[in-house]
Amino acid sequence: MSLLLPSWVLWALLSAVFAALTAILAKVGIQGMDSDLATLIRTLVIVAVLSVFVVMTGKWSNPANLPAKSWLFLILSGLATGASWVCYFRALKVGQAYQVAPIDKLSVVLVVVFAALFLGERPVPKDWLAIAMIAGGVLLLAIRR
Repeated sequence: MSLLLPSWVLWALLSAVFAALTAILAKVGIQGMDSDLATLIRTLVIVAVLSVFVVMTGKWSNPANLPAKSWLFLILSGLATGASWVCYFRALKVGQAYQVAPIDKLSVVLVVVFAALFLGERPVPKDWLAIAMIAGGVLLLAIRR
């Protein structure tokens, strides 16, 4: 086994770090304000940062040239993301960050199930065991004391 991780692992780990920071920073930031307004502010920051990033890295291209299928699924993905963020911020507003964030990560379990059902991906038994463990951890966090 190589000591160097595949690049996707590094990006996934960084995603996890930033997602963790998102929960903590958002929990502090939404105190005393409406969670939907907080979600809008967060979204505007993301749009601004990504716009600068895409332009500065020379990755901008005319979106009108994208295939209709790409537009459809990117729009649906955007709607799902927006719904997820609204629900996440509302949960953070009334719940504990240490409970909300792991339950939100039940999405990991759902991604595997949906990928198997809709994309034809075939996780091996070891993968299903890991997914079951994640689901079990979520259930333990959700059970009231």
